[in-house]
Order: sequence, then structure tokens, then C-alpha cells
Amino acid sequence: MSADQGPDAALDGLRRHAHRLVAELAGPVRRVRLRSGETVLEVEWHGAAEAPPAPRTEPDPVVAAGPPPPEPGRLTVRAPVVGTFYRAPEPGAAPFVAVGDLIRPGQVVGIVEAMKLMNEVTADQAGRVVEVLVDDGRPVEYDQPLLALEPAGQRGR
Repeated sequence: MSADQGPDAALDGLRRHAHRLVAELAGPVRRVRLRSGETVLEVEWHGAAEAPPAPRTEPDPVVAAGPPPPEPGRLTVRAPVVGTFYRAPEPGAAPFVAVGDLIRPGQVVGIVEAMKLMNEVTADQAGRVVEVLVDDGRPVEYDQPLLALEPAGQRGR
């Protein structure tokens, strides 16, 4: 699809691409953002009931080899889709957040790439980053904890 088709044709193409992409993904989708030239299509579902992941017959090597779950009382930021987790907007750039940073709800804290689509990972609650649970460039599963947070207002535990 070329960017010189005009905004309506580009938007129609993005809609078709988004429909195919959502149909092909294994897990529930909360946000889709596609761009063609200057035309952008972004769709986000709020409050939709999320279906639990399908039961697996084999253990997942990514989860089995991952870090232990966060300590009780800690909050987590979780992967919105299956894909590859990136801590920075592009290679060589500073990470979105680091240990010790105070984050607010809606703040972008990472990216999960799924099928060449970059999905922003946003915090759904305020807190201070106490641990990064997944290394940059590593595969993640849907709903896998990515960051551990200390709830806002708690300090020095």
C-alpha cells in the first residue's frame, strides 16, 4: 500500500490489514496501531472481558526459564500480547523506564513487537519501578509480568 493513495484509500487498506491481523493473533487484543505514510489507524478496546489464554499441553519454556514471580505486595506491568519485549523505542535509545523511576497510569514503559507490529506497553497504575523482570529483546507471553512496581506512596521497604 503506498502513501500517495490518499487518506481514504490508505485508511481502508489499514482497516483491512488490522482485521486480518486481529483474526490471526492467538490471544485477546487490547490495542492495534497501524501507519501508512501519514495515515494512522489506532483502535483500543476498553473494559472488554478478556478471555483466559488457551490451556497448554506442554510447559512454556519462556515462563519456566523466567524470573520468579514478584514479591507479595508488589504491582506488575504485564505484556499485552505475545511477542518480543523492548525496553527502548529504538536500538541504542534510552529505555522508557529504569529501576527507581516513578511511573503514572497510561505511561509507556516498553514495547512488545508482534508480527512486525509495535504494541506500546502502558502502566495501568502508579508506582516506582523496583525490578525489570524481562531482559530487552526477549520473547514474552500474553499477561507475563514485565516490570515489578512498588505501589505509589510506599518507600524503603
